[in-house]
Amino acid sequence: MTTAAHELFRIEDLHAKPALTESAANESAANDAFANPLAAGDEILRGLSLTVNAGEAHAIMGPNGSGKSTLASTLLASPEYEVTSGRIFFQGDDITDWPPDVRAKAGMFLAFQYPQEIPGVSVIQFLRQALSARKGIDLSVLELRLATMDWMKRLGMDSSFVDRYLNEGFSGGEKKRNEIMQMAILEPELAILDETDSGLDIDALRIVSDGVNALRSPERGMLVITHYQRLLDYIKPDRVHVLSGGRIVASGGPELAHELEREGYERYERAA
Repeated sequence: MTTAAHELFRIEDLHAKPALTESAANESAANDAFANPLAAGDEILRGLSLTVNAGEAHAIMGPNGSGKSTLASTLLASPEYEVTSGRIFFQGDDITDWPPDVRAKAGMFLAFQYPQEIPGVSVIQFLRQALSARKGIDLSVLELRLATMDWMKRLGMDSSFVDRYLNEGFSGGEKKRNEIMQMAILEPELAILDETDSGLDIDALRIVSDGVNALRSPERGMLVITHYQRLLDYIKPDRVHVLSGGRIVASGGPELAHELEREGYERYERAA
């Protein structure tokens, strides 16, 4: 795939740790750091740097506990994590201190590894509110229903799907297909896919991957986070990075993913 040359997204020496809850913060005030490891400020991301140009798809691979999902959550400003140092840039702006809704409105999208159920809010109501916030387009329910029909067909979803409550009672495959449909409707400039292959059988994986590939464009960047190489058989990355110990310890082309499939992560864990 031909990629555009201009920078879309950049992470500079990013450090992040779990954010203290109020109860944990009160406990840390009463105990020393050794009695409360979280209060000691254990970092999960420890100096991560990465640049994604428009039109590129980058894959982040790594062993369990390497910081992959922490990275995804931190990039969309999850309150569960605190950036202790480093900067995040998107389309030339320093967004390190931007809250989640502002990042989303600017064109960043996160497909969750474990999408949350939201009872009482239908898929189509959610999409209507999100699209209005993202682009200022106040489509009627009918207009939006028509816009989703093609994607529901592509993703093998029943036409009544959008009337169900968001992720409530959804299978793992339905949740992931719904995430891809959201991405299609919202048209983000940067899509971050956090272990989209998790919980999918081979047929669902192929359908979801076809949807992702249909959304690749010279203007859009993608960051595909995965533990296994199999997803990358379908979504071909331009670059592959190995995340271990909270930092990127190796980068290469698609062949790096095949090496990891054959040899595992052991030598990269030693290098972290």
